[in-house]
Parts: sequence; structure tokens; C-alpha cells
Amino acid sequence: MKQYPSCQDGLVSIVTPLHNGENFVAETIESVLKQTYSYWEMIIVDDCSTDRGPEIVMEYVKNDSRVRFVRNEQNQGPALTRNTAIREAKGEYIAFLDSDDLWTNDKLEKQISFMAKGNHPFTFTYYDQISEEGNFLKNVDQLSDRVNYLSTMKSNKIGCLTAVYSVKYFGKVYMENIAKRQDYTLWLKLLKKIEYAYCVPHILAHYRIRENSVSSNKFKLVKFHWHIYRHIEGHSFFKSLYFISNYIFVRIFKS
Repeated sequence: MKQYPSCQDGLVSIVTPLHNGENFVAETIESVLKQTYSYWEMIIVDDCSTDRGPEIVMEYVKNDSRVRFVRNEQNQGPALTRNTAIREAKGEYIAFLDSDDLWTNDKLEKQISFMAKGNHPFTFTYYDQISEEGNFLKNVDQLSDRVNYLSTMKSNKIGCLTAVYSVKYFGKVYMENIAKRQDYTLWLKLLKKIEYAYCVPHILAHYRIRENSVSSNKFKLVKFHWHIYRHIEGHSFFKSLYFISNYIFVRIFKS
């Protein structure tokens, strides 16, 4: 295992991109402030918002030094915005939480304990889906206890708001600068370096389904996955066809 002594042992660096998130960002920050595991820093990077989102964040920055705020000088998109937060991170662990999603109070406590006890450098958890208004939609808890590169190529089970990876083990690993599914490219990078990512079998996060979001449109996502298979991962046409067929079956017909 590689060691990166510059990172602070036990500290969790939470990566949060912000773009016009005034309606939800306060609730997101509150879900972090309520964590039973208190050794964290939340790095919120604003990607040129035009609403009151940054002002709301700054009120929290004034009251809690663990909340940090960075502003992009130009709009860079979600991948580079998250990567800015990763570069700024000081922690042993990198976690992800978008500015409209939520964590349960014990999310970090349970997940970091699971990682430390099992010596697992990359983990994810169960979660549920909520509506834009915050109403429960469904649980996402029928997940394997572990996934590898091949299974994740066929079907991604790792929710971005649940993922945590160890900087001590991997170093800092960044997302590809593509329009969508940047988190998926990061999971694949990590899974090339280890045998498995392990699942914490508890619902520890709430994923908000936004109206007209790309992630809620299953058909639009097909082209993004094809680009990843062919151009990011570099698989052949026929192997990519195999993976995209699996993806379509799981996401469009099975779900």
C-alpha cells in the first residue's frame, strides 16, 4: 500500500460542487453538520452561480471553519469543479455529496468504521431516492456486497453521494472532464487498482431526483455510457456493444 503522509489521518474531505443550488444547499450542509463523525471538512466549489447559493454557503463558512468555500473564476462544469475540491482536500478520505443531496446523521461514522475495520480503500452504501420536494420515492438497497471493474462496466451500482475512497491507498484520483457520468469514470479508475469495492449494507444517503435532470432520463444516458466504453476506457466496438447491451437491459428494462 502506498502512503501519502501529507493527508490528515481520519479526516474526511467532502467534495460538493455548487451551481445555482440556493433551494437545497442549506439542507445539504445541515446534513453534514449533523454527522455523528465530526472530523471532516466540506469543500464547496461554486461554478459561477447566479443565484443566492454562494451567499447561503458563506453564512455557514462564518460559523464553522470545517466548511470551506472556493469559487471558480469561469464556469468549468461538474467534473473540473469536483476536481478542484479534490485538489484542495486535506483528508485521508475523499467523499462526495452534491449540493441537493443529503446524508443520514450516521453516514460517515458507519462508513469510515467499515473501511477501517475491513481495510477497504473504496466503499459505497445503500441509499434511497427522494423527490425534488423531499418526499420518499424508493430504496436502492438491492446491491451486491462487493463490485469489481467488470461488474461495474456492465452496470454501475455506486451512487456518487455514497462513495468514499482512501487517499492513503490511491493518492488523489480525479474525474474525467466529460459532460455527464464523470463519477462513473472515477469508479472505473479506482477499480482498476483494486479487486473489489465493498458495500456498507445500510441506507445512509438520500438522492434527490430533479425534474428534467439528465440522470432521470435513461435514454439520454446511453450515449454517455457508449462514449465511456469506447473513448474513455478504450474498449473495442464489439466489447462496448456488449457493455451497452447490459446497461440498457438493466437500466431500461429491468429497473
